[in-house]
Amino acid sequence: MANKSDELKMYWNKINYAYPILNDTLFTDCSDAEYEEIQQIIVGLGVQIKIRDLILIHTEKYLRQHVAPSFWSKFLKTDEEVKGFQLFKSAVNDLYEAMSSFSPMITRLGILNNSCCDNKPIYGERDVMSGFKQLLRATLLSQLPLDFQVIINHFYKVSFNVFDNAEYDNSDMGEDVMCSGCWNEYSDCNCAYIVKVFHDTNRKLVELTLLERLTGQVLTNFIQQRIELHIQKLCTGTFDVSHIGFLENWLDTTVMSWLTRIYCAGASKPHKVDKDIQNAVSKFKQKLSYYLYHIYTKLRIDQLFNIIIVYPDSQPAVDDIKLCLDKTDLRATLCKKLQNALETRLLHPGVNTPDILTAYISAIRALRHLDPSGVILETVTKPVRNYLRNREDTVRSVVSSLTEEGAGSELAEELAKFAAETDEDLEKEEDWDNWVPDPKDADPKVNGNDRKANDIISMLVNVYGSKELFVNEYRTLLADRLLAQSVINTEKEIRYLELLKLRFGESQLHFCEVMLKDVSDSKRINSLIQQDKNFESLNNKFASNAMILSAQFWPPFKDESLELPEEIKQHFEAYTKSYEALKGNRTLSWKPHLGNVNIEIEIGDKKLDLTVSPFNATLIMHFQTKPEWTLEELHQIMKVPITILRRKITYWQSLGIISERSTDNFALVEGSDGNKSSCSTNQVQEMICEDEESESVMASAHDQREGELQVFWSYIVGMLTNLDSLPLERIHQMLKMFASQAPGTECSLQELRQFLDTKVRTHQLVLQAGMYKLPKT
Repeated sequence: MANKSDELKMYWNKINYAYPILNDTLFTDCSDAEYEEIQQIIVGLGVQIKIRDLILIHTEKYLRQHVAPSFWSKFLKTDEEVKGFQLFKSAVNDLYEAMSSFSPMITRLGILNNSCCDNKPIYGERDVMSGFKQLLRATLLSQLPLDFQVIINHFYKVSFNVFDNAEYDNSDMGEDVMCSGCWNEYSDCNCAYIVKVFHDTNRKLVELTLLERLTGQVLTNFIQQRIELHIQKLCTGTFDVSHIGFLENWLDTTVMSWLTRIYCAGASKPHKVDKDIQNAVSKFKQKLSYYLYHIYTKLRIDQLFNIIIVYPDSQPAVDDIKLCLDKTDLRATLCKKLQNALETRLLHPGVNTPDILTAYISAIRALRHLDPSGVILETVTKPVRNYLRNREDTVRSVVSSLTEEGAGSELAEELAKFAAETDEDLEKEEDWDNWVPDPKDADPKVNGNDRKANDIISMLVNVYGSKELFVNEYRTLLADRLLAQSVINTEKEIRYLELLKLRFGESQLHFCEVMLKDVSDSKRINSLIQQDKNFESLNNKFASNAMILSAQFWPPFKDESLELPEEIKQHFEAYTKSYEALKGNRTLSWKPHLGNVNIEIEIGDKKLDLTVSPFNATLIMHFQTKPEWTLEELHQIMKVPITILRRKITYWQSLGIISERSTDNFALVEGSDGNKSSCSTNQVQEMICEDEESESVMASAHDQREGELQVFWSYIVGMLTNLDSLPLERIHQMLKMFASQAPGTECSLQELRQFLDTKVRTHQLVLQAGMYKLPKT
């Protein structure tokens, strides 16, 4: 028995000699020939499986107690990038050397495992080496420290900076010039060393199959940060250049080239045979490409309001967004952020209506280019349309822009463009080969062709949903221009009218044609009347030219009262008689507050030639007959409210012709006193007066609508007289039933509410518990 025990002990010592790991060490002098003998002993004893499993247990223990703690002990948290670079390099080198020490034992263990008959996987792998690497990864990752990413990030940050910026040819550089790769002076440039260590470290990680598991997430985060920084540096504030091509090229030539060298241990591209590395690099590129598009699109979305404002100069940026939207899922984000930007920066009282319209027109053009389907435009600009609908001067601003002269009038250009393209559009047939379905976020209730067909002017008209409102406002604007100009350029007005007729139709603008015809007819009639001998004698004192309007075709005028001096009235009566003699059964109804008067004023040495309103001319003429007037006296003779008189008389005060001697007592400034008055001291006041002179003499669209709604008032009074009180909805229903033949019967419930609320404020109605009734007399 003793001999048997000694023999077994001898066998065990030989096995320990071949596998020193059983004694918690790695070093042995066992040769291949010696191991063949030991292998035969193990097989002869039939303990291959037991010895193999025992070796694996001790190997796992050694890795857990010695290798892993030694590796992680180098992962010290530091803010110094160079120190972090060195620490990671040292940790990987030590781990690689430790694994190299295992190599002879792993080879022998492979031979031993082949002699086992159980075909047991080694840690899930078919061969011993793969199983050992799996064990190494599992052991290392089981002891992962919290801040292990810090020095890995430093390692790749230093190396990427060198790869992205360093210049290796420094022969012509001065010694004081800094290397942009390692940030040392060129005389101490460390870039070559960093590149060598970088490739060597990555090669070792690849051999240990630790590269992806240990550095994958850190690499991804780091590269994403670099992509984001690069995009911000390259693209912030520049909209007139397309950047997506430069970014894609930078990703390919810099980022992916650097990543490929990491995975391929310094090689510029994967070996054709190594499909796993090719797939890994390809997947990484897909992820980074998507991230690049995503970050770039988000940056451009944040800048989209500014991009729209400077469109079409910013069309390259819009093209980039259009490309990126097809590759990302940021349409909803774009709509939400742009809508918020428009509401915050445009839709408030601090922005003038023309500025809002300019931004709205730019948004239409830019978003049409970005999304030809019109879905984004429809979604984003809805708050703008609602806001413009509630601004009183929106229609006038649009119509003014349609007929503005000179470059920069976008709507006028759009109108001319529409006229030029009309014939071409009629010849176009639908191109089914290039048909594209609506995006998934499109409203299914809206016809896609209608959405695409809306041009800029149509969208502005659709803010109100009615061409009539715009045509009526144009009539008012045209009337203002025709009445305000002393020399009327009818050719220009006819050209605008013809363009508008193409856009809005002949029937809509028939009244405007008559208005322009009135202007030309007035010139002819004036010429004939001036030749009338009965009227010619009256022209010796002052001459007059009348514009004769067809009342039913012109928009309503503002109601203003003005009593003219007697000599002026006599002149107008003579003109009327001459007109009646010329036209037979027609007569004239004068509007004394309209038109312009050319007057010459002489006070001492001071002479003034002025063009003023009939009101101001009448006012100063009264001072010709009497040098001093009170406001009450002027009120009695001119039939004008005192408040208007007080406001209007400031015009003559600003010129130093009239002064206020005491409260509401005004006198003519004569002789040298008039010369002492200086207009410069009253420039602000004079500007205000001139602005008042340029106010529209026509009733606004709002005023016209108020006049139309007055038709309902008699119906409403009759209802409330018979039924005592009624709610709003009932009044609206009865009006539709009984007042259907009256003009303006398309009154909405909202318009009726506003109209009745006005009557409540003027105490013509009483609102009580949601019921309207007449006040008690």
